[in-house]
Amino acid sequence: AAVAGQPGETVAIKVLKEELANDPDVVMRFLRERSVLLRLTHQNIVQVRDLVVEGDLLALVMDLVEGPDLHRYLRENGPFTPVAAALLTAQVADALAASHADGVVHRDLKPANVLLRQNGGGEHPPLPDLGLAPPPHPPGPPPTTPVVGHPPYVAPESAEGRPQTSAVDIYGAGILLYELVTGRPPFGGGSALEVLHQHLSAEPRRPSTVPDPVSYTHLT
Repeated sequence: AAVAGQPGETVAIKVLKEELANDPDVVMRFLRERSVLLRLTHQNIVQVRDLVVEGDLLALVMDLVEGPDLHRYLRENGPFTPVAAALLTAQVADALAASHADGVVHRDLKPANVLLRQNGGGEHPPLPDLGLAPPPHPPGPPPTTPVVGHPPYVAPESAEGRPQTSAVDIYGAGILLYELVTGRPPFGGGSALEVLHQHLSAEPRRPSTVPDPVSYTHLT
């Protein structure tokens, strides 16, 4: 059953893009994961109230979170301090652990997909749309054209077309932490294919402003 609400309560409704709503595989995955999404109740996971399928319309009804996403926050305010970035990433990791325990993999973790809610003087990063991101591209070699959704955030196994396990979210959390303390992802520039190859073979440079406890060498 759908999650009950209160009369007059304001909720968020997110309609799936038309090209995805017309993909039978995406629709079937939404329907299969509906019960899991409804029962995920973590303080850093946006509560899904219901999944609505009506004709060609596919939409999520979920809690409304007041606040920007982390991409917008970084653009307007600059990087977080290492301590604040680590605390936010730890909360995201805890939410991912809860979703992985229920068999849900996010697959598209990046600052634009993490909200920032300020509550009681603290900052909390709720995750919306868990498990609803489609694979970046069909299995096989990396694409020769920039068709991958967001190459700066693609895990190596995703770039190679290998199965997307919970490991892709752990990799994504590392990229998230890097961007929160530097203001940019570790790999970028050039074509989408060049960025994908960097994920496969390059090592991120450690910015001079990042202290040892937050260094990526301590997160491997």
